Amino acid sequence: MATNTRRAKAPYNDKEMVIVMDKGEGKRNILLVDDDEDFVFQLKTQLEAAGYEVAVAHTARTAMERLAERRPDLCILDLMMEKPDVGFTLCYRIKKKDAAIPVIMVTSVTSETSIDFDATTKEERSWIKADALLDKPVRFEQLQREIARLLRG
Repeated sequence: MATNTRRAKAPYNDKEMVIVMDKGEGKRNILLVDDDEDFVFQLKTQLEAAGYEVAVAHTARTAMERLAERRPDLCILDLMMEKPDVGFTLCYRIKKKDAAIPVIMVTSVTSETSIDFDATTKEERSWIKADALLDKPVRFEQLQREIARLLRG
């Protein structure tokens, strides 16, 4: 398979990184859903620098509209947006529409509520529905590892 490479500065440490992309696939697209505009701006900038195409939604409703427009390769979403648990509902709807779309849930619920939950057991995954669950603040390197793992399939 033919590949295309390019060099870019890593947004988190200014080191040069090489991005390798398949010519046949083009850029992988990510749907980023979060009501925190600063978080969205920073993460979108980092994802685009890493070679991804990023669509943004600030509400669950807008996210469903974006899903109807184009199927993302992966979704990153917040748990607490316009309602405290809307991320669970959105994740469920994404998986119901297309179970093959990987979903990473990033949340500050633990720091804001002191409720600690995870998606490591089969029982937890059965009701959380996300493929990965990361606590905010999330390090970009950690998020990149999860994205790469989930996109490899």
